[in-house]
Amino acid sequence: MPSQKALVRRPSPRLAEGLVTHVERAEVDVDLAVEQWEAYTEALRTHGWETVEVDPAEDCPDSVFVEDAVVVFRNVALIARPGAESRRAETAGVEEAVARLGCSVNWIWDPGTLDGGDILKVGDTIYVGRGGRTNAAGVQQLRAVFEPLGARVVAVPVSKVLHLKSAVTALPDGTVIGHEPLVDTPSLFPRFLAVPEESGAHVVLLGGGRLLIAASAPKTAELLADLGHEPVPVDISEFEKLEGCVTCLSVRLRELYA
Repeated sequence: MPSQKALVRRPSPRLAEGLVTHVERAEVDVDLAVEQWEAYTEALRTHGWETVEVDPAEDCPDSVFVEDAVVVFRNVALIARPGAESRRAETAGVEEAVARLGCSVNWIWDPGTLDGGDILKVGDTIYVGRGGRTNAAGVQQLRAVFEPLGARVVAVPVSKVLHLKSAVTALPDGTVIGHEPLVDTPSLFPRFLAVPEESGAHVVLLGGGRLLIAASAPKTAELLADLGHEPVPVDISEFEKLEGCVTCLSVRLRELYA
């Protein structure tokens, strides 16, 4: 029986100081962000996910983007080593949380860097974005941990956005979706569907054809509904100002051993 747990982490009071790389800095309303985060976690629970809160990291402005701290394949967790040094303190709480859930734990070691946002899993294929935050040594270490478990690791160049998952995610049938101007090499994906909005490139598979998607991508939601999916829009405007998207606010654990 697949598990449906989602790791989440409450926004830090210092959220407004989060890093921005590919966008202009805009003022973040932290109170609104907390409300949006609560609505996001509520949407997960409404659709059958049990949310597991990682201990807050109040001194880490970006810690709400919990997906960057870990990659999970089957029940094996690989603790990331963020490419931005200021984010490395975020991983300890996440490591504790996945260990409590029964994952076996591995680590990315120096000189490797790897952010969880650079990982897109499609079935047994793990696409890893090689770009701003994940380096070649990080990719090699990821391969060493997950290939023995039956994963196929495919490295993909990322130069136009922060993370691979800032550019692409995948639909339940494995079709990769992305906003073409931000995708380095769409031809690397066996099936690629271009979407009309940047924030439309990000979906979280909730199960049963339902897709969590940012409210800022109405045209994409319409396109996906037309293809027979059921979009579940959530407003994450304050996180989008920090290059966040629906995927980076949780880690979905689908294959934990009971």
